[in-house]
Amino acid sequence: MGHHIIDEVKQEKFIFSGKAKLIPILLIVLGAILAGVGAMQVRDNWDNVPQTEEHATDADSHDTHAEEGHGDHHQTVAHAEGEAHAAPHEGAQGEEEAHEAAHGDHAEVTWMTRVWANLLMNSYYFWLFAVGALFFIAVNYVANAGWAVMLKRIMEAQTAYLFVGSIILFLVIYFGADFNYHHWIPYFDSDIAGNTKSPDFDAILESKHWLLNKGAIFGFVPFVLIVWYGVRFKLRKNSVAEDETKGLSMFKNSTRWSAFFIFFFAFSFSALSWLIIMSIDAHWYSTMFSVYNFAIAFVTSLSVMMLILQYLKSKGYMEMVSDDVIHDLGKFMFAFCIFWGYIFLSQWLLIWYTNLPEETVYFADRLKGQFKPLFFINLFMCFLAPFLVLMMRGAKRNTLVLLTAAAVILVGHWVDMYLLIMPGTVGPKAGIGMLEIGTTMAFAGIFSFTVLYSLSRANLYPVNHPYILESANHDVGP
Repeated sequence: MGHHIIDEVKQEKFIFSGKAKLIPILLIVLGAILAGVGAMQVRDNWDNVPQTEEHATDADSHDTHAEEGHGDHHQTVAHAEGEAHAAPHEGAQGEEEAHEAAHGDHAEVTWMTRVWANLLMNSYYFWLFAVGALFFIAVNYVANAGWAVMLKRIMEAQTAYLFVGSIILFLVIYFGADFNYHHWIPYFDSDIAGNTKSPDFDAILESKHWLLNKGAIFGFVPFVLIVWYGVRFKLRKNSVAEDETKGLSMFKNSTRWSAFFIFFFAFSFSALSWLIIMSIDAHWYSTMFSVYNFAIAFVTSLSVMMLILQYLKSKGYMEMVSDDVIHDLGKFMFAFCIFWGYIFLSQWLLIWYTNLPEETVYFADRLKGQFKPLFFINLFMCFLAPFLVLMMRGAKRNTLVLLTAAAVILVGHWVDMYLLIMPGTVGPKAGIGMLEIGTTMAFAGIFSFTVLYSLSRANLYPVNHPYILESANHDVGP
């Protein structure tokens, strides 16, 4: 495109001033206050919330699921549900138990369940921003990609949250176990587990005990988190050391660590998404669930990256990052919105049109009551809106459009995460109020403070990276 050739990238440091710290701190404080007030409101009004759609307590409601979700074409789904579970569910007695098997035998839901479910949702969601960024760093190393090197320190700053976020996530999982958002934990702690003569024996849960057990969620999960952070620590250490040394030793070492991480990540991320999120609806499963979660992690981490980059540029930093680099980052956002939509549609078609009651009930729960409008808002914000906006070439070079698209994607996937977690934990007593907004604000403050602090600890450009000049002179063509 004939732009000026850059032959040197100078060091540049971000100053995390007191003024810059103020916004994250205010978000944390105001968010905590708002969440606290919201929690008290939820507690005081808990008994006034209708319970007519409570999971696993009203068999007739499941007939409604089938009729509303499938229409006339699938009106026999409720009857099929009872038959489908009659054989494998040996301890069940009659059609009502079959319905309960499909939905999961949810323990008592209290106002604290909603509080802890919100903590789980936000701790997992913001943790994904760091996970996606770490994966992107590793992919860039292994692929020998050069265009995104100018953004590398932003990615590294996002991964700094992996330490804080992993601790918060595990603490929420561990202490929140008493509040019944993983319903299989109290089941396996009870005398019913393994007792085939009990009328409450659950053959479906028993068949999944190899994965759904305390050793997995309280042992394997922290093990994976430690390994991931260990890789992050090594990649960051090599990256900072590279600023002071020349040669390829740090780059090659980071490439080897990245190759290991990608291989380990493929299996471990799948298992974590099953244990932490999919097991909320313990009787249900999807073979595409881990890929769906990965799509959320990657597209949201790219959107966060865009917001951070535009924030830094608005403060006079990272002026050497060209419109072409921003353009390609926008293309990645566009591409993975499509990827998310593809995975969503594939999962929907496989489950809905095969009409297996134990599978379709998952979507039926999300296509009724307060969740139904959110289901379609989710599709609009996560796919349709960014797809239409970012399709145009000029949009990927327009700051306002990119900021808007990134914000829409992040809010959309917050709704996406809400739909993954709330129907199976709180059910019809879920809602979006001060508790949910305040919790999100507090986590946004913690995340942004961690990221900005990390940005201030190293140069904004990895000046001795072998592909730094390639990135500085990146050109997408006319």
